[in-house]
Amino acid sequence: MSILRTALVTPLTGPLVRFGRESATALSLWAEHVAELPPLWTGVHLDVLDANPDPEAAMRAAVESRPDVLFGPYGSSPMVAAARVTNRAIWNHGGATSALSRPGFPHVINVLSPASSYFTGVLETVRAADPGAAAVSVLHGSSGFGRDVASGAVSAAGALGFRVRAVPFESGHAASAADALPRADVLLVVGGFEDEVAAARVLLPGGWRAAAFVGAGVEEVLAPLGGLREGLLGPAQWIAAAAPEPDEGPDAGWFVDEFRRITGSDPSYPAAQAFAAGVLCARCLRDGGTDDAAQLAAAHQLECTTLYGRFRLDPVSGLQVGHEVLVVQWQGEARRVVWPPGRAESALRYPLGD
Repeated sequence: MSILRTALVTPLTGPLVRFGRESATALSLWAEHVAELPPLWTGVHLDVLDANPDPEAAMRAAVESRPDVLFGPYGSSPMVAAARVTNRAIWNHGGATSALSRPGFPHVINVLSPASSYFTGVLETVRAADPGAAAVSVLHGSSGFGRDVASGAVSAAGALGFRVRAVPFESGHAASAADALPRADVLLVVGGFEDEVAAARVLLPGGWRAAAFVGAGVEEVLAPLGGLREGLLGPAQWIAAAAPEPDEGPDAGWFVDEFRRITGSDPSYPAAQAFAAGVLCARCLRDGGTDDAAQLAAAHQLECTTLYGRFRLDPVSGLQVGHEVLVVQWQGEARRVVWPPGRAESALRYPLGD
């Protein structure tokens, strides 16, 4: 009998500290209370290393300690950097970039939906409400994340019969790019959160029939807009109130209560993603084994539902395709899930301004 040795590399300082620490708290909850391990293992030891300012060095240090299981960092850039320095299997619960796919990263197990899917649900929501909506304008940052979200949005819009124009901008120049953005029925914006706020001040209300910002999916990001935030749509990886009933691991109610007991606050989506990674990892250890090849093989065969949502990996790309990104709308100063229909808390208010 022995202890399962696990390592989490995630930001514990720096600009992503809040989400990194939430991830560490969530995985600690899993390790201490609900890790359903194979009979060989009697418990879990979680070693947490700070990914800031050098995720590559932190991952090298984690690998050198020879853990049985590796969990990657919150944030797309840190996760890509960490995954580049090892061929060990890594559970990715915090890096949404579609770059973390095969063939470049065959050792990464993607728990969360890729950024390329962030606006797909928004466009489906609008199309269901308004079959006549014709045009979409996409304003996107030039970072890898911004390009990833925009590329997926352009593809989804085309498939749904929209005409699309995409305009990129460099960090700090969202407002000037927004001035040149073509008017359309639907507005989609992705960039650094400060850039999204700056763009919103130029573009809203603006006569759009629907407007979506990546930052609108997060509780506090667009709060500086005040009343201009009302009616905005956004993608959300997880909302506790709309969490599905799991067939693997505890439900969202247990998780929220325990997280609140420890921290005094409710968990956000990075915490749910990290906790789900622990639950899924344990399932794969039971199904396959602890070596990296067994974890990877079990993950690619697994289909189940945790409190975070469905889990299924695309057999070709290795990206997460089981989990569905929610669409939220700001209604009466609160986020309400409006898509998909089976998990909606409220009806879509459309068009914007009504």
